[in-house]
Amino acid sequence: MEQLQLPKLRKIDPNKPKKKKILLLSDDLRMHSGIATMSREFVMGTLKEYDWVQISAAVKHPEEGKIMDLSQSVAKETGINDAYLKLYPVSGYGNAQILQQVMNIEKPDAILHFTDPRFWGWLYQLEHSLRQHIPLMYYNIWDDLPYPHWNEPFYESCDLIMNISRQTQNIVKNVLKKYPKPDWAVQWVSHGINENDFRIINELDKDWNEYKKFSDDFKKTHDVDFIVFWNNRNIRRKQPGDLVLAFSEFCNRLPKEKADRTCLLMHTQPVDQNGTDLYAVANTVAPNRKVFFTDGHIDRKQLNFLYNMADVTANIASNEGFGLSHAESLMAGTPIINNVTGGLQDGCRFEDEEGNWIEFDTEFPSNHNGRYKKHAEWAKPVFPTNRSLQGSPPTPYIFDDRVDYKDVADAIEYWYELTPQERAEMGEAGHEWAIGDESNYSARKMSERFIECINTCLDNWTPKEKFTMYSVPLKQSYEFEKIGVL
Repeated sequence: MEQLQLPKLRKIDPNKPKKKKILLLSDDLRMHSGIATMSREFVMGTLKEYDWVQISAAVKHPEEGKIMDLSQSVAKETGINDAYLKLYPVSGYGNAQILQQVMNIEKPDAILHFTDPRFWGWLYQLEHSLRQHIPLMYYNIWDDLPYPHWNEPFYESCDLIMNISRQTQNIVKNVLKKYPKPDWAVQWVSHGINENDFRIINELDKDWNEYKKFSDDFKKTHDVDFIVFWNNRNIRRKQPGDLVLAFSEFCNRLPKEKADRTCLLMHTQPVDQNGTDLYAVANTVAPNRKVFFTDGHIDRKQLNFLYNMADVTANIASNEGFGLSHAESLMAGTPIINNVTGGLQDGCRFEDEEGNWIEFDTEFPSNHNGRYKKHAEWAKPVFPTNRSLQGSPPTPYIFDDRVDYKDVADAIEYWYELTPQERAEMGEAGHEWAIGDESNYSARKMSERFIECINTCLDNWTPKEKFTMYSVPLKQSYEFEKIGVL
């Protein structure tokens, strides 16, 4: 029998206050989905403040049933000697039995879940009993109007709701108008990008020589000098086919010798059952145009190379809670083309009449109608020209904001007509905004906001009262039933 390898004991300072422990329910933070990526960023960014435990979800987790103690490895990575991080891998999104087992072992001080609440239906069935002992917190991703009133039971069941975009914060406040929460319980906490991984690479950067060779080889091999970059999953709402069509339209406006020196670079799986066959799309709607794909996993350094190499990054998704690619692009100093929908509006930084960053409220819930046109220099927004109402039984309605591909072609042409120096200066302005405090776009700032909001919740949270059981005579029960109470 193999001997169990126990972790080395670590010395604990008896005078240091005990950290609160947070139980996170989300995609395994070692994976590469947007949910997993952001989970890793805010966990790693707050290890000094909290101990973390994760019920780590995956479609079919190869480590299901194991307990993965990453405490020593993250302590070495972060320099936080008392770092505590354990993962409990599960296939799917877990269940009440797994939750109870983890809670019995770890005894967390709060639960935080992150992604669509419908994935955690079993959690909400337990919310009243759980909240008698610890708060339930939610990092919310809802991305568009009309106000999703069918989400009201989920929102009401949470003690703290942190929202990834300014529009999402307004959506939650309006859904909860009948039963409003205190201001501290509904907060804007933007997704944050790791500024060490995504950054401008110049001659002083440690990766400059490697990046320069990478960029020069790509441009020489493919004979291009203008690159439109797209980094998304190949799924319907991301509208990859519309972007290929827009790129083709843009190329058709150029003389052949110039069109031949432009390319669309798509970091995605070219064929996906949840999206389309992009090889077929490109061959049909953009014949003889340079549409390239980088499928398969690449590390963050290589992805940062692609952002730096590109002249502009486009995200024209018809629904988008945040859109990580536009924020990563700004961190890398590359300008953006954004559809004016959901969280993509934040990256455009539209200004009101006084020059302030626009705020959303009941009367002005979105700028997708173009009420405000003045925007930051690093962005070229594209306003949707078609808005259809989509839905399903669990989520009955949501606007699908579609752009006209010709408007996207106009936006590409706008960036093409500028000089490389002008694009670089505008991209650098976007980088400075992204790393600054106003945008909340850095992982550092996101982690600070997490600590601020979670600590406020722990300080102000009030346990739910227990249910009281009453004995009701049979006759009285029958009378209630007749008038429709039961």
